[in-house]
Amino acid sequence: MRLARPRPRTAATAAFAATLAAAALAAVPQTGTAQAAPIPHTFAKPAIAGHELAKGIGTPLSIAQCQAKFKLNCYNPLQYRQAYNLNSLYKSGITGKGRTIVIVDSFGSPTIQHDLDVYSKQFGIKSTKVDVVKWGNVPKFDPKNADMTGWAGETTLDVEMAHAVAPDAKIVLVETAVAETEGTTGLPEMMDAEKAMIKKGVGDVITQSFGATENTFPGFDKGDFSSIKNLRYAFEEAARKHVTVLASSGDGGATDNTADGKGFYKERVNSWPSSDPLVTSIGGTQLHLNDKGDRIKPDSVYNDHGAGGGGQSHVFTRPSFQNSVKKVVGDRRGTPDVSMAAAVDGGAWIYTSYDPTAVGWEITGGTSEASPLFSGVIALADQAAGKRVGDINQALYTLNARSAHDRSTGIVDVADGTNNSYAGVTGYTAVKGYDMATGVGTVDANRFVRALARLSRHH
Repeated sequence: MRLARPRPRTAATAAFAATLAAAALAAVPQTGTAQAAPIPHTFAKPAIAGHELAKGIGTPLSIAQCQAKFKLNCYNPLQYRQAYNLNSLYKSGITGKGRTIVIVDSFGSPTIQHDLDVYSKQFGIKSTKVDVVKWGNVPKFDPKNADMTGWAGETTLDVEMAHAVAPDAKIVLVETAVAETEGTTGLPEMMDAEKAMIKKGVGDVITQSFGATENTFPGFDKGDFSSIKNLRYAFEEAARKHVTVLASSGDGGATDNTADGKGFYKERVNSWPSSDPLVTSIGGTQLHLNDKGDRIKPDSVYNDHGAGGGGQSHVFTRPSFQNSVKKVVGDRRGTPDVSMAAAVDGGAWIYTSYDPTAVGWEITGGTSEASPLFSGVIALADQAAGKRVGDINQALYTLNARSAHDRSTGIVDVADGTNNSYAGVTGYTAVKGYDMATGVGTVDANRFVRALARLSRHH
């Protein structure tokens, strides 16, 4: 089995990391040692679709402070709530109560409950208990192990973003014992865990902030896609039990990591499970907010220190739910389906303490921020509908078809930017309507949750 290797930093990303670290050390009260973390996770497999930048900061900074110190914007969950029009849902009692979000990550984090509690208290959000399920012989956490700390950072991001959107939803964190990398390594354990949770009735929505390039799966180069299709059993079970399954679209734009993990394919590629038609693919946007969380201009495509994944699948043909956008996707499955915040310039604050040398706050981004954010939206829709909304793909494209003349759908078009990517590969441009940079766009959660719930009740 080929193991992926970390992608070397470019001079630009290394310099940017050094700037962040120096600014954090010089200007911010410390509870740990500020440092630049590896940039970004998704370029250093395991295939975590996210980034972490300044770490070990003593307290979250304002937007203006982040602009002054780091030359980027940074947002907290209260600003996200305003931006996505979530407060209107909370006022009407739609908080995710009675619903369960399942998060799957290799190794997990030994401090996840403590970190969520600190995060919640900082922003005046009621915390919730994280139920941890260990799948397999999960090794003891080693803070000096880069794979484990990488996944711990991913775990923290997943849990805190899901909770930020659906504060009363129950969270089940499934920790698997094998790191997911390119190809099939780690994926059977993850799919086994997901199927087991579904069969036990645990979880209404599953969020997956990981992915492996389709081209790296055994047999792909010979046109044999069985190694991917044989892993779909968890998603098939989810479809039978009406569980929603989400996956981050990735951070490599229209391309992704090569099989050896040393670079990027010099062609447009896609990643699984995001490319699976039984999964809703979550792409990335860049928010432009003021201190209140109001938009100062419309969202753009996420394309800074990474780029939102998107494009045509080489494995799956166009599913029927994408017939309405066949002029864009052609005869292949196109991704993403919908997008949420993911940009590093506009990154999210999270709190971590799994690494004793960098305890504190950090700015993070990537589409592994976007997927758990959207899992919270689904938990709210489940509560509003009074049942699981299940596979939302058909409903999503139905609402998109109405959105041009009906704002009540909650679909918000994104028509600015591209996901041009690495290795000289030209990405996709966000245009009016569906595109393979942001999918149908993003959502006004208040309207979208209610519209999705209405459709679900009629089916």
